[in-house]
Formats: sequence, C-alpha cells, structure tokens
Amino acid sequence: MTEPALALLNLRKTFGDRAAVDDLSLTIAAGRFYALLGHNGAGKTTTLRMIAGLTRPDFGNVRIFGRDLAIEPEEAKRPLAYLPDEPLLYGKLRPLEYLEYVAGLWGIDARTAETRARELLEWTGLWKHRGEYAEGFSRGMQQKLSLCGALIHEPRLLLLDEPLTGLDVQAAREVKDLLQARVRAGCTVVLTTHILEVAEKLAEEIGVIRAGRLVAEGTLEQLRARVGRGDASLEDVFLSLTAETAA
Repeated sequence: MTEPALALLNLRKTFGDRAAVDDLSLTIAAGRFYALLGHNGAGKTTTLRMIAGLTRPDFGNVRIFGRDLAIEPEEAKRPLAYLPDEPLLYGKLRPLEYLEYVAGLWGIDARTAETRARELLEWTGLWKHRGEYAEGFSRGMQQKLSLCGALIHEPRLLLLDEPLTGLDVQAAREVKDLLQARVRAGCTVVLTTHILEVAEKLAEEIGVIRAGRLVAEGTLEQLRARVGRGDASLEDVFLSLTAETAA
C-alpha cells in the first residue's frame, strides 16, 4: 500500500490561551492537488509551518510519506518544500546564483544544480533575466524565482501559503500553470489561498478549517452535496460551510 504524501493526526498548537490549530487530522494522497481553505486566523499558516518543521506542535503527529517528523526530522523533510506568502530571496544575488546557493544547502552537486537551475529558469520564463539582481524583480518574478528555489531539489510534497497574493493576472496564470504541471509530474501540492476561484479550478480535494478544526473535506462535488447545492460556486459552498459550523 502506497504511503500518503501527508498525514496529520490530532495536531494541536496554542499561542497563549488561544488554540490556533485544534485536534486537526487529515490525510492527503500522493500526487494530489489539495486546497486548505479558511478565514484569516483559521490556522492555515500555522498548520503549514508545523508540517514544514518551523513550528513545533503541542500535541499530535506529522507524517510525510510515512516518516514521523518528530522522530526522523531530516528524512521526513527531505522530500518537502515550503513556500511562505512572502518571497524569501537574497536581493543581491542573480537568479542562477540564488538557485545554486539553495541547491548547495540541499547537498546537490554543482553540475546538477546548474542544469536544474537553468531548466527551472527557462520553465518559468526567468532565464532572460538571469543577469539581473533579484532585488529589482517585480512581485511576480520574485514569486516565480522563489518557486524555482522550492523546486530545485525536486520535492515530492510542495506546501504553498498564498502563492498568488499580489500577482497580476498574467503572473498568477503562469504560476497556476506551473503548479498544475508539477502535479501532473507526480508532485503533491498543498495550497492555501483566499482566492477561491483558484482553488475551485485547481484543487482535486478541498479541506475547510475553522478555528483550527477541519470542518469539511472532499471534492467540490462532495462539498456541494453536503450543503445541498449542486451548482454552487466554491465561494458559496465555503460561506455555507463556515456559517453552518459557526452555528
């Protein structure tokens, strides 16, 4: 039996007297495009940070392709990449320099790093900007370069926190196309977004969290069936589900 790409079991994280994530359990199969949706403060970013190993849960387990993050942190995180909502770049580096630096952190040899970096920059349309410093890039170009950095070690699980925020229409379309291509190549993508039209078009499965708890999960058709509206948009479904659970 194939291990799921990601399994969360009874995950909990509190800040002071507030539970940011509260007994969250979910399982995501390998090769799926999964959207994690919720209002501001619902616990989406905290969840991704716990999966990435940047925030330690108070309770519960994170398993990445069958490896327990608490027991085997290095091995569990090896197939993982995490892209936060703000691009993290070294402004004084050019694209090739940045990607070769990131590749070095993953222990990738120089020749392989150079080949992969060129392929990624050509794939994202940034190759023609290889001689420019990242600090002069537009938001869309920075986001695509950050995505290249996340993909340089060929991860099998990609976590993306609001990757389309601040992008113009063209840049957003290009990033969406890139993500779909990665899923077709077998990568698992977990995405948070406030742009529900994006989740509606891209996600194969959707999880809705409220106050740190998973309140609904399934395909769009399954969520529509739950609220009894077979032709509803994801926005309408989301609003119905969050209102239902609040009540």
